[in-house]
Amino acid sequence: MNASIEDTLKSLPARPGVYRMIGADEAVLYVGKAKNLKSRVSSYFVKSGHGARIQMMISQIERIDTTVTHSESEALLLENNLIKTLEPKYNVVFRDDKSYPYLCISGDAYPQLRFFRGKPDKRHQYFGPFPSAWSVREGIQTLQKVFQLRTCENTVFAHRSRPCMLAQIGRCTAPCVGHISAEDYKADVKSAAMFMRGHQSEVMVELQTQMEAAASTLAFEKAARTRDKIARLNRLVSKQFVSSVAERDVDVLAVIQEHGMIAVNIVMIRGGQHVGDRTFFPVKMVTSEVMTPDELIEALESFIGQHYIGREVPRTIVSTLEFDVAALAEALSTQVQNKVEILCNPIGEKRVWLRMAEENARLAIASRLRQSDTGNDRLRALIEALGLPEGTQRLECFDISHTMGEATVASCVVFDGSSMQTSQYRRMNIESVTDGDDYMAMKEALTRRAARIAKDEVPRPDVWVIDGGRGQVGIAAAVLEEAGLHDIIMFGSAKGVERKKGMEQLIFPDREEPVRLAPDHPGLHLIQQMQDEAHRFAIQGHRARRAKNREGSAIDDIEGIGPKKRAELLRTFGSVRGIAAASVEDIKRVPGISDELAERIYGVLH
Repeated sequence: MNASIEDTLKSLPARPGVYRMIGADEAVLYVGKAKNLKSRVSSYFVKSGHGARIQMMISQIERIDTTVTHSESEALLLENNLIKTLEPKYNVVFRDDKSYPYLCISGDAYPQLRFFRGKPDKRHQYFGPFPSAWSVREGIQTLQKVFQLRTCENTVFAHRSRPCMLAQIGRCTAPCVGHISAEDYKADVKSAAMFMRGHQSEVMVELQTQMEAAASTLAFEKAARTRDKIARLNRLVSKQFVSSVAERDVDVLAVIQEHGMIAVNIVMIRGGQHVGDRTFFPVKMVTSEVMTPDELIEALESFIGQHYIGREVPRTIVSTLEFDVAALAEALSTQVQNKVEILCNPIGEKRVWLRMAEENARLAIASRLRQSDTGNDRLRALIEALGLPEGTQRLECFDISHTMGEATVASCVVFDGSSMQTSQYRRMNIESVTDGDDYMAMKEALTRRAARIAKDEVPRPDVWVIDGGRGQVGIAAAVLEEAGLHDIIMFGSAKGVERKKGMEQLIFPDREEPVRLAPDHPGLHLIQQMQDEAHRFAIQGHRARRAKNREGSAIDDIEGIGPKKRAELLRTFGSVRGIAAASVEDIKRVPGISDELAERIYGVLH
């Protein structure tokens, strides 16, 4: 311990705050919070029994910076912000860049059911968050079956003249054509919202009352429809595995450390119903790295802060480890302006939920280990079969997708270590090629990627895999030569006879004869996996770009329509299809559209 650190430890105040461990070249090694800065920071240097990660961090500390705060909860908020900003090397970070999806009931006159992700709008009702897009769509299907609310876009709803297929199969009451009154539809929306908030019993009573009222006035068709809703709702509730009358919104967190891996699983209870779970793994942690019990608690605290600060927070959080929750609970309660309870030693049904979360975390670790083993085995087999250098880890695969030269898109997918790295996939819109020339499109894509590699903007790959034959390989070799990336190994994978799996030929620029691997060779399976991913990712981008181009082209060529009027038309009607479904009078009402121009637009689209 150097003199600077000794002086810092002596002068530390016994107050709450945040500390930053600084290493060589001013690199921030670690950010932590403390109820008592003097006691917490000193413990790194006077206590023994630290895990390997913390011991390594301590050996690299050259300076300690501290910031005093008014309270521990304020320190928690500052710590979370600094971790996100500085990305310290030794902090356990559970990164999740995607916002959670919600189920939305719009604030329209006849509200629409829809999937939502983003910043909420006060005009609408939101339910969630849900752990996955699949669980939201399942919720939408449930409400369609039971309450038969509409899911169509407003532009479609406003221009329908007859019921759609969903109405014909009993998934919608067809408010678009007046098959249900505004009052009855509003009652269905109210029941659906109550159901999503967990008030199933109240919904049942409400529906029972409606059915009896309809029967008493001899409105037997209406009574029968309500009876059918009750039956569907009963069947739905009976299928729920987890249900709670006492608790509406609960997150159950279990942290498990097994086989050198750490996982946090969240079981989500919304409206008293189990809506699914999600598992998180730390980023930048070395497999086989074992944490001490104190470090595991610190990782869980860090996860809760990273996961909930600035996001939706349930009323109750159940934790698998016991720790001092006061600061976290205070910070989260202040954020949502409501009391948030964090339970560390649950009883009853919460303990059952906790066991479920622990089992989910164990299963996720086992699954990741299997995937890692498979990826490692395939990579090892490929290295041996092709004579690649020992230590080969990162492979990039490229593909091109277009329709007769239209909307050409190139993809780059990445395999690194033991698995596909989906967060590092990249697409490139090819602008210089419009005649379907795959060679020139591949050259532009590879040149742009090589430039980023040369500038150290992306990690340097060990191998390039090109989806194509001798021509594409020649172009790739020239690109690498021009960029000075002589250490990157490159080969092409050409589809075999009739493009059948297992018949691929691996073409190297410096070998006359192609290499063929057995159809069941693990190394070939890795190449096939990368090619499939590159093709899927490229064609997905191409279709989206082509659809965007074609959507605008129908009105772009109409005289008198510039960017502003085009944007206003699409904003009003949602799409070219919506504009085509509109009447001349509807089009006239769009700001900036004259009577003459409205007639012209209608004529072109019809």
